[in-house]
Amino acid sequence: MNTAYVVVTVLAALAALIASGIDVFRADWVRENMREYGLPTWALPPLAVIKAAGGIGLLAGLAYRPLAVAAAAGLVLYFIGAEITVLLTRCYSHVAYPLPYLLLAGASLTLAVA
Repeated sequence: MNTAYVVVTVLAALAALIASGIDVFRADWVRENMREYGLPTWALPPLAVIKAAGGIGLLAGLAYRPLAVAAAAGLVLYFIGAEITVLLTRCYSHVAYPLPYLLLAGASLTLAVA
């Protein structure tokens, strides 16, 4: 197994799980951002589940590569959706927030299929 793949995948998984935890604990700044994006705060738990599933899928994918590909692809789509949401609501100062997550998930996906 490629060392770069393992390191990037573990980092992407940890990032997704930490982001999920932030959603679960409903930090004030997360709730404020949700209001700015026009999203209801009840959407936080389902979004947290999606990120947590992606993070767990990435870790499990270290043992079964197709699962890592699916999890990384799901996270890439999720964070592309987050970027689109930020752009559509014209909250341009928030554009950078989802990017590290997107880049980690994208790097993990790239390395998983390589």
